[in-house]
This record gives sequence, structure tokens and C-alpha cells, in this order.
Amino acid sequence: MAAFRSPSTGMVLLLLMSLLVAAFADGNFYQSCDVVWGHGSHGMIQEGGELLSLSLDKTSGSGFQSKDEYLFGKIEMQLKLVPGNSAGTVTAYYLSSKGETWDEIDFEFLGNLSGHPYILHTNVFSQGKGKREQQFYLWFDPTADFHTYSILWNPQRIVFYVDNIPIREFKNLEFLGVPFPKNKKMRLYSTLWNADDWATRGGLEKTDWSQAPFKASYKKFKADACVWSYGSSHCSPNKNVWFWEELNFAKKGQMRWVRDNYMIYDYCTDTKRFPQGLPTECAFSNLF
Repeated sequence: MAAFRSPSTGMVLLLLMSLLVAAFADGNFYQSCDVVWGHGSHGMIQEGGELLSLSLDKTSGSGFQSKDEYLFGKIEMQLKLVPGNSAGTVTAYYLSSKGETWDEIDFEFLGNLSGHPYILHTNVFSQGKGKREQQFYLWFDPTADFHTYSILWNPQRIVFYVDNIPIREFKNLEFLGVPFPKNKKMRLYSTLWNADDWATRGGLEKTDWSQAPFKASYKKFKADACVWSYGSSHCSPNKNVWFWEELNFAKKGQMRWVRDNYMIYDYCTDTKRFPQGLPTECAFSNLF
């Protein structure tokens, strides 16, 4: 029987370096993501891994997911959305866990008729329960160029950013009995799919398949995060930056500007939807 040999110092260092690299994924889609729906004809990694494109036609949609799972982090991606008449289509970009009581943090871009603004739909699920939608128009054309969409997820808060401008904050108010996603590892997903039963004007505008294929493009995926691996998480060197990140006075001012000028729906004002009373966090989220 061969004698056991402990790993060399060099091997240990290589392992630690690989874990740090995994915890700070940046850039190349070949290294960071897998196309899992519509591979080849609809979902493609291009330009040496620097660009990923999804397309939708009558035969199929497409989607991809991150190779890693995360337990807290700051996740960002540059997207260029479907141009022209995209009514009926949805480009989803989100973090999600598995199981019946899943957690999820959503960006969804609802297609439009040509000349009408895209709707950015956001939602937060915890323990399988959502109904926390907020919707916004954007202050630019998201089909003309790439823009950065980021999710900050730490134990204190979730913040949605567009081009580093916060548009929404969901705080951890567990002490008030509000569930908060903090125990389940989540993977990044993105899909381009047909949802013309609800996506555009509540389903009034159907997908015009003569405009297909519909195409969305992605680049510069960055996950500054704690990666879940072999039963534990391994965090990026920048952990102390995003793990304790909160909105300063200037960022709160930017968020107020967005919400005053571009918010078009807030579940916390929808008394018809919640006739027995608005969710608990609606009364307290701005106080802490």
C-alpha cells in the first residue's frame, strides 16, 4: 500500500487561489456561465467568451445560468435588451434558490410596442412567497446600448441598481416577522421567453412573431460574492466592502429621484390587492 502524502504547500496555495478566483468571477462567460436552454441555435457564447446572446422565436426561447451558487454578494451584468417591437417577450435576470420554499431576487424586463418604454419589473421572494413587485420605466433606451444592472445582497439588505443608481431597497426586517432571503444559496439565471399572456399591457399586446428572432445581449458579468462549494462558502477578498454596504445620503437621494420620476407600480400602495392591510414591511421599511 502506498504511503499517504500530505498535499504540498504549493498545492494548498493553488487551491486557495482557485477558491478566491471562483469567489470573484469576472468577465469570461465560458468560465462563469453555462447555456442551459436553447444551446447552439438560440443561446450562444461569442467573441472568445466576452459576449453572450439569447434569442427567442416560435420554436424556442433560451437561457443560461452561472456555474457557481452564491450566499450573499454583489452581482452585476451589462445587458442590451430586445429592440423594436418586443411586445410579449420577457428578459429575466435573477438570483434564485431551489425547492418549494425558494428565495429569489428578480429583474424582469417586459417587452413593449415600438416607441413605448420598457417596464423594469422587480420582485423579492422569500420562503416561496413573493407579491413584492415594484415596476419602473427607465430614463434611457435599454435597447440602444449596454447598461449595468446590479443586485447587492447582504444580510442587512437587498438593493437593485441600474448603472450604479439604486432604484429599490428591501431591508432585513426579520425582527418584525418579515421573511428575508439569507439562508439559501442562489444561482444567477437569465432567460428570454414568450409571456404574451401577461407581459405587455396585461396580455393585451401579443408577440408579433414576424419580428423574430428577438435577441438580448450580455457582457461583463461580475460576481463579487461568497461562492458555495463543498458545504461552505468562500468569499471574495472584497467581502468587507459589499457585506456591510448600505446606502449613503447621496445614494438615497438618487433612489428618491428614480422613485419620484420613474416608478409606475409599488405593491406597498396597492390597497385593492391587500384589502386586509398592506404587508408589514411597507409601514416600516423607510424607518431603519
